[in-house]
Amino acid sequence: MSSSGAVGSGAVFVVPGGIADPAVPSGGNVYDRRTLEELARAGVPVREVRVDGAWPDPDSAGREGLARALADLPDGTPVLIDGLVACGVPEVVVPAAARLRLAVLVHLPLADETGTPPESASVLESREGAVLRAAELTVATSGHAARDLARRHGLDPARVHTVEPGTDPAPVAPGTDGATRLLCVASVTPRKGHDVLVEALAANRGRRWECVCAGPEPAGSAFPRQVRHRIGEHGLSHRVRFTGPLEPPALDRAYAEADLVLLPSRAETFGMAAAEALARGIPVAASTAGALPATVGRSPDGTVPGLLVPPDDAPALGAAIGRWLEEADLRDELRAAARARRAELRTWQSAARDMAGVLERLTAAAARRTREEAR
Repeated sequence: MSSSGAVGSGAVFVVPGGIADPAVPSGGNVYDRRTLEELARAGVPVREVRVDGAWPDPDSAGREGLARALADLPDGTPVLIDGLVACGVPEVVVPAAARLRLAVLVHLPLADETGTPPESASVLESREGAVLRAAELTVATSGHAARDLARRHGLDPARVHTVEPGTDPAPVAPGTDGATRLLCVASVTPRKGHDVLVEALAANRGRRWECVCAGPEPAGSAFPRQVRHRIGEHGLSHRVRFTGPLEPPALDRAYAEADLVLLPSRAETFGMAAAEALARGIPVAASTAGALPATVGRSPDGTVPGLLVPPDDAPALGAAIGRWLEEADLRDELRAAARARRAELRTWQSAARDMAGVLERLTAAAARRTREEAR
């Protein structure tokens, strides 16, 4: 990477302590890990600092751990910090921003997690705004998310940078029979819309299909139990299978067997599962929430490689699944579009180049600060 020499050796990336825990995979953790890996491969020196805590609302030990980690850094250090860690604790991060050069990476605005009580969402929104306004730069994972963050927090758009996730090259998925194996890769949370998915599948109970749901179930959440209850009420327990989180070899097999990937999210700042499906030439049935339409994109001839429906609209998703199952010509068209889209997907190397540019800006800001203080 040609820009690697411009980033100072003191750059730091502060990430959640559970970034590598296979029991709690997330798009944010994958993004952080792959960014660190690709920066290292490109010779960009960035030190990883993991901070334990129940982010974004840690206990006193979590707050103190983050405060110590930031206090240990020399003045002017360029610091990229995961927004899950930073945005809920302005009392720790804002003072540090006065002497460090901070960029905050926002995977999802804290208030946008579906099911957050309104009073809690308001507090989280205020805390996040305080952190982002104090930071030198904000990093968003899509153009849609960047525009949203600038608007909602009154940020200078020139200081909000977009670094979209990458995808790894993968072989074209052979699928099962070309139609009936459905796959949803997502945490079982209200934001990911499994309750919408169940109702959409129930509308197609008279057709042949099976659905695999791969992803973690948050401890203590009632939502997975509610979803399973509805599955039972619809008599679909033998057709919908929950695997829990899958590590890469098993997840690769799940994608390889999939004919259609489902992503009925209520909010998305990118939608990595959609990109991972397209990397394998698998069409996607997804909501139009947030950045999903842009992530799904179009093939070179302008065809959308999937079916897009409004968020939180089970009848529309059910109708899309029905079309997929019934219309062989549609399936052929969407598969061709998905396979054509593969070549246009962004790589993690490209994502790392963009992130190196963010670090260069932080380094330049630190140098300006040093010159100003020397006058």
